[in-house]
Parts: sequence; structure tokens; C-alpha cells
Amino acid sequence: MTRKHTTILSGNSQDALEGSGAKKQSLFRGVAAATVGNAMEWYDIGIYALLAIYIGHNFFPSDNQAIEVIQAFAVFGVSYLIRPLGGLILGSYADRKGLKKGLVLTIRLMLLGTAIIALLPTYDTIGLLAPIGLVLGRLVQGFSAGGEFGAATSYLLAQGKQRKGFLGSFQFASQGLGSLLAALTVVTLTSILTTDQMNDFGWRIPFFIGLLVGPAGWWLRRNVEEMPIAESAVQKEAQRTRKEPVREVFAREKLSIFIAGGALAISTALNFVLQYMPTFGIKQLGMDPAVSFTSLIITGVILTFATPLVGHLADRVGRLRIMIPTALGIMLVTIPLFLWMTAAKTFTVLATVMVILGLLKALYYGALPSVMADAFSDATRATGLSFSYNASVAIFGGFTPMICSFLIQSTGQDVAPGYYLAVLAIVSISALFAGFRWRNIR
Repeated sequence: MTRKHTTILSGNSQDALEGSGAKKQSLFRGVAAATVGNAMEWYDIGIYALLAIYIGHNFFPSDNQAIEVIQAFAVFGVSYLIRPLGGLILGSYADRKGLKKGLVLTIRLMLLGTAIIALLPTYDTIGLLAPIGLVLGRLVQGFSAGGEFGAATSYLLAQGKQRKGFLGSFQFASQGLGSLLAALTVVTLTSILTTDQMNDFGWRIPFFIGLLVGPAGWWLRRNVEEMPIAESAVQKEAQRTRKEPVREVFAREKLSIFIAGGALAISTALNFVLQYMPTFGIKQLGMDPAVSFTSLIITGVILTFATPLVGHLADRVGRLRIMIPTALGIMLVTIPLFLWMTAAKTFTVLATVMVILGLLKALYYGALPSVMADAFSDATRATGLSFSYNASVAIFGGFTPMICSFLIQSTGQDVAPGYYLAVLAIVSISALFAGFRWRNIR
């Protein structure tokens, strides 16, 4: 039997915007406000992952460079443990106080975390305080990012209920844009700076660039319209639910958490594998850093521009009709692709693999935000989305680069990340079937 959500016209309701008499802002402005923080978040994520070699050298100095990289990625993963907490606190804040206020708060916290990392002295200067400070900066970033997905996705979908696949796709298109900008920045720096210069000061430059762009995103969010609360017969029920969104999610939305978080598993793991690929190219395939980082530009372009096209297509043909075959494709081709890449050890093959995985990710990515959103009721959407997204990212995403490094080193098999992705594809397919069966998601 399919669960039917009660129609609650809350602050993030799709119908509230269209049914009220409030003046509508332009679609472009609404989409830009929702996605700018997400792009910045994934820019910072991409920067950290791409610069892990240099960050590890500065904060975890060791005679073994592999250990430096694993420790740097461990800090990368630790920040994801706090994201579910950030999702509950900041997502609940957005549901109770308004999506606009939630979006403004998350970008402020994101800027704070980035500033800590950009200005932090290294291990040679302050000893153990350096890695502690690095963890603190990543925790602030992780807490902020915890509330970003739910509030931003809810705000996007509130722009128009008839195009939720297309509008929701900008959530992940902005992630592609952030990753693309990160890759372009790192490729440029590693092309013009020596390894010693990158270790000395070059790794800080991308974080300072993020600090320069962040205030523009804050200003944009500060000056958009809040999603209005419609007058309706169920307004009292809406207000009651909005006061306790966390309790509502855990009391009534447990299956929704599994559907949304499980559907995300393969997507988030694949995303971090793609982020890890340049490091894989340098460490396992012996490629030049500038050449290896260039491969990430390819997937950044694909994810930025192909994802909205997939979202538009999903509104026409059905979301699960695209996502389930794509997840099956990821499960079947990942291991052969890794075998091919490790056997050939050329940039052409690495780039080809990145194109194939990038296209598969875009196909799966496009409709995913709206599928996750449809698992939850309107009044708890920001909370439910934030928690399920960040719990899944913490479990399946944040530690993926470290897991990949560990699996390769402990098994001696460069193909090990392919096995990891194949298992998670099965998890996501199971979640999508659950959404089809019990939440009437199509």
C-alpha cells in the first residue's frame, strides 16, 4: 500500500509559492540563490581532495607519502561525521524559520570553515595544533554543508512543481560546476608552480579564492524572496509539524530516510571516486599532477551541463526509468573500466574512463534530488533531506577516497575501488525499488 503524504502548505511547500498572491521572483534568481552555496561547498570539497598530497605533506609530515595522503583523506572523511548533525539542526532551522534564513546561515558557516583552513599555520610552525585546526576547519565546513542540501533542494523545488526533475537537477549541476572550478584552479596552479611552491604556499590559493567568491553568494541569498506560507485550512497542522520537524522525521519518515539515503549511495560514492581519480593517476599510474588533474575538468563539464538535460528528460519519460538502468550500468562497467585503466596507464584511457563514469553519473544524478524530495512530506522536507543526504554521504561518500587508498594499499589491487562501487550500486537499486513500491515514486 502506498503512503500518501498529507498536503501541508508549509514554508517550503511547492504549492505555497504558486497559490499565494506574493510577487514571484525570476526563476533564474531563485535557482542561482539555491545553488551558489552548493557550488561553493563542492568547490571546497574538490579543492581539498585534489590538494590532499600537499595538505598531507604540510599537516601530516611522514617519510611515507602514502601515509600522508591517507591521513589527509581521513580528516576529509571525519568532517562528514558531523554532517548528519548539521543536517538535523540546520534543516530543522530552515523548516521552522524559513528556507531563506537557512540558506543564509549555511553560507556564513561555510565561509568560516574555509577561512580557518586558508589561514592555518602548518605542522612545522605550530606542531600538533596544525592538524587539530585542520580538523576544526573541516568540521565547521561539514556542519554547514549538512544543512545546505535540504534547504537548497527544497527552495529549488518550490520554484515550480511541474518541473521538479529539471529544477532539482540544478542541485547536482551546481556540484559539477564547483568540481569543475576546483579542477581548473588546481590545474592552473600545478602548471605554473613547482612542487616545492605548491607545498609552500600554492595549496592555500584556492581556499582564498573561495573566500573572495563566498560574500557574493551570501549577498545573493540575503536578497531573494522567502518562500511564502499560504493561508489554508491545514495551516494549523502545518505550523504544528514545522515546530517539531526532527521528531516528525524520525517518528513517521524512517522508510523515507532509507529511500533517500540509499538512492544517493552509489551517486555520492561515484562522485568521490571521480574526485580521487587524479590522485589515483599520480600515485598508481605515475602521471604528472597537472596532466592527471586535467581529467577532472572533463567530468566537471559533463556534470555541469548534462545534468539539467537529464532532469528535463526525466520530467517527460519518468525518473526511475532512467535511474535504475543507469545504476545497473554502473555496477556492470566499473570493474572492467578500472582493469582497463590500470593495464593501459595512459592519460587517454584515464580521460575515457572519466567520460564514461561522468556520463553515467549525470544520468543518475539528474532526477535524484526530486526523487529524494518526494520521499518526504512538505513540512519536514528540509530536515528529512538534509539528514538522509548527509547520513548517506557520511557513510558512503566522505571516507571513499580514504577507503580507496586503503583498499589499494592493503590488497595490492588497483581495481579495488571498482568492487566498492559495484556493491553500492546494489544498495541504491534496492532503495529505488522501495521508493517505487511504498512511496509511489516514478
